Amino acid sequence: MDSRRVSFTLYRVLAYVTGVFLLGLTFVAMPAKYLVGEDSMFALAPAPSGLEHWFGPESPLMLFIAMPHGYVYMAYVLVVLWVSLNRRWGAGRTLGVVLAGTVPVLGFVVEHRLARAERAADREAQEPVPTA
Repeated sequence: MDSRRVSFTLYRVLAYVTGVFLLGLTFVAMPAKYLVGEDSMFALAPAPSGLEHWFGPESPLMLFIAMPHGYVYMAYVLVVLWVSLNRRWGAGRTLGVVLAGTVPVLGFVVEHRLARAERAADREAQEPVPTA
């Protein structure tokens, strides 16, 4: 297996893992920390009875979701740099792909488009060149 294929496969895996953790962070951990519970910063709703320890400023969800997301995102950035060097992307495209990992759902869309472009480039490279 060549380096280009390994780097792109690793990018695809990390794009999905980063996206899943980002969705968990955005829609589970952050609301649990800031919106639910009597001692949360913007207490919009009380914590469910018996589950108070999961909500508020000391929510363990931050440990289980936010911390792994940070480490996975750092790996994602390094792999995007690796892919961009292999494919000689410009700075704008590289930065765009890196930032796509910070917007919920956008990372999935960008990964899908890059994978489609990669498959098209592979098909193009495998087609025989017509001789005149």
